[in-house]
Amino acid sequence: MDQTQDVQTEDSAFDPASITRPDPALLNYYTIVAICTLVGFPFVFLPLYFKYHTLKYKFDDKGVSMSWGILFRKEIYLTYRRIQDIHVTRNFIQRWLGLAQVSVQTASGSAGAEMTIEGIRNPELLRNFLYQQMRGVKESVDEEGEADAGEGNSDEALKLLREIHGELCALRQSWETSP
Repeated sequence: MDQTQDVQTEDSAFDPASITRPDPALLNYYTIVAICTLVGFPFVFLPLYFKYHTLKYKFDDKGVSMSWGILFRKEIYLTYRRIQDIHVTRNFIQRWLGLAQVSVQTASGSAGAEMTIEGIRNPELLRNFLYQQMRGVKESVDEEGEADAGEGNSDEALKLLREIHGELCALRQSWETSP
């Protein structure tokens, strides 16, 4: 019973906006990975070093963004609406360092994850938050009975569709009553 209360307290205290940078242990992980390449150490470590120092996350009301890079800057922004699946993975070294990767997949058609959030200490809390946001968006769409078009005006489209439906029903009735 105490464990349940602790989990609920942790969930309510979890603030994804506080995750703006990966955990410092991620640099240790990158160093270990580079050491495993032996001769290729500088070629593997330098890109990972620069990625670590430029890697930034931002969680807002509509989605999550991730950016990194110095010469070749890469930025990814995913809205919660586009998220299809979330995976938490840890290899042996990541478990030893207390880290995890949270992979976010969309229906983009690619086989891999659209975004991989690295260097996370509490991946379960982040995964639960992302699922909650994802479900919240889908439930609000279901309650309204329509998908919010965002940039377009969905009310006008719905109004037009209802007019077309009414005209088609009237046309069908006139065909059925005429000889």
